[in-house]
Amino acid sequence: MASVTPLKPLAQPEPSAGPPPNRICVRIGVGGPVGAGKTSLVAAICRVLRAEYSLAVVTNEPQTREDADFLLGEGFLDPAHVRAVQTGCSPQTAIREDIAANLDAVEALEESLDPLDLLVVESGGGDLTALFSRGLVDRQIFVFDAAAGARAARKGGPGVDRADLLVVNKTDLAPLAGVDLEDLRRDAGARRESRPTLFTSLTEHPDAPAVADWIRGLIEERRTLLGRG
Repeated sequence: MASVTPLKPLAQPEPSAGPPPNRICVRIGVGGPVGAGKTSLVAAICRVLRAEYSLAVVTNEPQTREDADFLLGEGFLDPAHVRAVQTGCSPQTAIREDIAANLDAVEALEESLDPLDLLVVESGGGDLTALFSRGLVDRQIFVFDAAAGARAARKGGPGVDRADLLVVNKTDLAPLAGVDLEDLRRDAGARRESRPTLFTSLTEHPDAPAVADWIRGLIEERRTLLGRG
């Protein structure tokens, strides 16, 4: 299992991108193309971390609430902890250009469930350009399918290049698609500089332990910053 390089502390965010100094909840966005495994990853996060932290999820879809219903069907979260945002627009618009509906859902959950430790915002299926507004989330995970093609990391895009954590999922399927994982690892490293990339398979590791550990680190770091460790 690949190791994950630590991020910059939440106390030193990118310019104009940090959480308010008194907000306990860590907001994490999960984006990526359709079929990459975003909802499965969010389900794994909920399954693993629900016993340790108070958490909630906001899902995004243009006209349905299928992802929210899937998460509720897994039985990991109470319905009060899941909000489905029907954006009526492109995923990119709803998470970056016009975040009002998502921000309303996020703030409503934080108020009704106070204190929350973690709030995950799952984007609707996007492309390699999908990137969250820092006014909506503190950190973002971008997920793409290792079997989608060897050029995916090399082509890059804001999601691949600048997400705080890149998760290359479905590594078990890469050989079937003729994708060399070492080439993919090299190309991702070249695009992302020092930002961490995790290669995994949610089929082989359904609890996504490395991603869960990465999130634990952010939550504990936030608690320490606020003197709540």
